[in-house]
Amino acid sequence: MTPASTQAPHQVKPVEGRTLRDVCGLFVTGVTVITAGMGEEAAGTTVNSFTSVSLDPPLVLFCLHNDSRLRPVVESTGAYAVNFLAGRQERVARAFAGKDTAAITDVAHHSSVTGVPVLSDALAFLSCRLVNTFDGGDHTIFVGEVLELGVPRQSQEPLIFFRGFLGALEEEPRGVHPIFDG
Repeated sequence: MTPASTQAPHQVKPVEGRTLRDVCGLFVTGVTVITAGMGEEAAGTTVNSFTSVSLDPPLVLFCLHNDSRLRPVVESTGAYAVNFLAGRQERVARAFAGKDTAAITDVAHHSSVTGVPVLSDALAFLSCRLVNTFDGGDHTIFVGEVLELGVPRQSQEPLIFFRGFLGALEEEPRGVHPIFDG
């Protein structure tokens, strides 16, 4: 065994974006549609970069590419809704995923307390007031305070994203173990 001081330094290649995307695709995420705007400006986009930040105060975040058509809508509205999609809503996820997406008027929706649309058939939703944004390289990180929430579809499974594919959870999850915080 060679002493650490005489070993050649470890060379690290720059991480390529596609490789990073492939590796991160091994992390299972939920699928959401972020909605923002009001009236004619209401819009939505499919996002899987969502997470809870804090319980007190109730904060959540999501990320959007800097060129996203929804970015200026969220910034000008100062509010957004996170709509958690159910397993049967793959078509909704795909409809809001591209550059030319569905209009809010194409899906059942209602207004939240912040005035932004909430997808009425979503598994659950969080209506948020935008409290901060952060630079995240080619993305912007949006942090919002949750002002309203709802779980209209409690008995349904979520839509998930894994290895580049959308799908529902299995009917009977295997190996379920509780996760304890603390």
